[in-house]
Amino acid sequence: MRVVVQRVSSASVTIAGRVAGRIDRGLLVFVGIEAADTAADGDWLAQKLVKLRIFDDPDGHVHLSVADISGAILLISQFTLHASTQKGTRPSFTAAARPEYAEPLYRQFVSQVTVALDRPVQTGEFGAMMEVALVNDGPVTLIIDSQRRE
Repeated sequence: MRVVVQRVSSASVTIAGRVAGRIDRGLLVFVGIEAADTAADGDWLAQKLVKLRIFDDPDGHVHLSVADISGAILLISQFTLHASTQKGTRPSFTAAARPEYAEPLYRQFVSQVTVALDRPVQTGEFGAMMEVALVNDGPVTLIIDSQRRE
């Protein structure tokens, strides 16, 4: 699994004119699943996200996690995170898992993050056309790939 993590002051996802998910301070996480991913990748990544220390403490030092600040998480599925642009100018998405494999893993990942955070998370809708709005805080943006354990 590959994720793009953004520390946000607020974020929301709208589908067909309806707000499907909204958070205040926390993490907006775009989630891409590839064919090699398993539930173990989701578990590792869920723990990493919840414990990732990218929020300021009262002294202005980056020492706190989303769990420490009682922040929220908004998860958005995004297969384009596994795009390859090696050849030409048209991205190839062959590394992205097929929907019939990716969707159950994504749903399981939502559950894994919910358990790790110990409260519900907000989501978009797998496979839907979504409009995502955010106020990036910092900005702080990280890319984490479970296959590389980075």
